[in-house]
Parts: sequence; C-alpha cells; structure tokens
Amino acid sequence: MKLFKRLLIAPAALGLLAPLAASASEVNLNEVSNYSEEFEINSTTFNNPSSTSKLLAGGEGMVDNHDHDGGFSETTTASFSADFAAASEDGGSEALQAYYGFQIDLNTSFTGEDSLDVSIDAGNSGGAASEFDLNGAHGTGGADVLSVDGVVYTFPVGPTTVFVGDNADGSTLYSTACVYGGPSNNLDDCGNGSSAMAGGEGTAFGASYEFGDGFSVAVGYTGAGSSASGLMTEEGSDTFGGQISYAADSYGVSFTAANVEGASGANDDRNYMGFNGYWTPAETGAFPSISAGYEVGTGDGLADTNQWFVGLQWDEAGPGTLGTAVGTIGASIGDVYDPEYLMYEAFYSYEINDGMTITPLIYVKETAAGSDDLTGMMVKTSFSF
Repeated sequence: MKLFKRLLIAPAALGLLAPLAASASEVNLNEVSNYSEEFEINSTTFNNPSSTSKLLAGGEGMVDNHDHDGGFSETTTASFSADFAAASEDGGSEALQAYYGFQIDLNTSFTGEDSLDVSIDAGNSGGAASEFDLNGAHGTGGADVLSVDGVVYTFPVGPTTVFVGDNADGSTLYSTACVYGGPSNNLDDCGNGSSAMAGGEGTAFGASYEFGDGFSVAVGYTGAGSSASGLMTEEGSDTFGGQISYAADSYGVSFTAANVEGASGANDDRNYMGFNGYWTPAETGAFPSISAGYEVGTGDGLADTNQWFVGLQWDEAGPGTLGTAVGTIGASIGDVYDPEYLMYEAFYSYEINDGMTITPLIYVKETAAGSDDLTGMMVKTSFSF
C-alpha cells in the first residue's frame, strides 16, 4: 500500500503542473511548436541575418558569407526529445524514483533519395522506471553521458531500399503488423522480439522491396562479433532474418523469421518464427484497434520457446490515446523449465501541446511462485523540439 499512498501526491502535482503548462503554452511553447518537432539547420540559417530560425539570439556567432568550410548541409535536420519519468513499484523498488532520457537525431540526405541518420543519447533509466521506454536512456546504461546510439545509411538500389549501419537493428526496414503504441519496454515488441531481432544491436545491414498493393518483403542481418572474432565467423554471434508483410486499409499481417546463433562452441542456436496481425476500425472512438502477436522458437536438442501479446488501443479517447495490453514477459521455455509469466498494462497518453505529452502507465507483472506480483505506477512527460 505504500505505493498507492505515494501516488496520492499525483493530483496535487498535476494541479501544480496545469497552470505551469498553461502558462508555458501561452508564453513559450506556442513559439516552440512553430518549429514543429523538427527544424532545419543549414548554411542559409547560419548566413542569413534576417532568418526567423536563428539558433543564437541576435545572430551572434553567425558566419558572414557562404564561402566557408564546415557549415551544415542544406539537407541536414536535427530533432530533439527529452523524457522525464517518476515511478514506484509495489513489491519491488517501492521508493519513488525519477529518471530521464535525452536524444538528438541528425538526418542528412546527399541525393534526395538517401538518408544518413545519427542518434545521440543520454539518460539514467533504471529501477522501476526501466519499464518505460525513455528516449535516449536505453543507449547509455544509466551512465549520464552522451553516446552514439546508432549510425544508419539508407539508400535505393534500383527498386530496392538498402541500409547499412552500426549499433543498429537488422530489422530496421521491417514493417511488423502492429499498431499498438504502448510505452513499456516489455510489450512494445508486439510479441515477436526474437524473430524481429529486438535488442540485438550491432553491425547491421538489410534491404526491403515493395511489390505494391500492400505487399512488401525485407531481410536483415545483425552481427554482434567483436573486432577479434569478426562478423559471420564461428566465434562471433550472428542473426539472419526476413519478413513478409501485407497492409490493407483496415488490417495487416506479417510473418517474421530469424536464425539466432548462440555463443561460440555452444549448441544453442535457435530458429524463431513470429506471426503478427492488426485490425483498425473504420471510425476511431467507440471501438479500439486490435493488435496481436505470437512467436515460437526451436533448436536442436533444446526446449521450444514461445511468447505472445494482445493489445487494444483507442486513438481518440477524449483528448488522448488509451491503450491496454497483456502478454508474456519475454519468451518462456516450456511449462517445466520456465513457467509462463504474464504482464498486464494500461496507459493514457495525451498532448498538452504540440511539443509536450504526458503518459501515465500502470502495470502488473507476475513473478515466480511464492513471490508477490509487482504492481507499478509511473508518469512520463515527453518533450519534442
């Protein structure tokens, strides 16, 4: 009950936040929203004294002419986001905890059809708040320092789209059939975490092709080998995968498969198959969209694994979005070796203005026999600018 006593302060906190948010939207955030969630940093901005998107007040530090090296490309854009979360977990870390995440995304095009994307992160997510997907916090392991969370270059080769990258997912070009947008780290993979290479970041490349009429196919590779073991070697750990998907006006389906190699010398390679689908109502409001996923993993001499997920989402529930979901906590390895533990969650996400969103989340996580279930409540505030 300690958790819920603490949460009694939430109405008071929101009462304080409301006038602050209202004042901010009147004075500052309306101006910020004029930039949308992305603004362009380019040589024209730096050189034009009359530019309305000066980065420095009065234009101090701007260069005087166009003849210089080291300026931003006219196709370079930058977007920024920051998350703050307060959380407590009854049965686990009952103390009220606060964490943050910060992310910078830089994007550049050289031909108009390609894209070089760089993500720079910082954060200190941990404890109960680690269940929240805080922008930037996942990339640094709570180190409170900026780090490069991924460098990806995407470009066309004829009718095919290709990407190469480092610290990236091989599933970068996948189109998994799921429209559930829950904020938790556990259920946001829509039940196909292993087949879609979730969390398997490393050196990666892949390609996708759209046949038209909603059909598309994609393949991907992630190599987690070190400089000593190399990529695609017996010593390294490699993942190969592919996906076929179809999207219509109100529904979609996808089939995802992957071969995940285990540690060097260990006989624990597994093949995963994931099935996903969604349905959306013709009119949002009374009826929610439905997303579901199921995945099975097999390996020679190994017990089968499985995981599943079902999520409902109302995109127009009052001023915000309401969602609820249930699914396994990761993959379970049969009933004997690893009983199936479930997680239940519900969230409500609403925009204060164009640059600020608040998302409360409540969840219950089942634990091993003899232990109490974990009940968590948290609030995340997200800023985009």
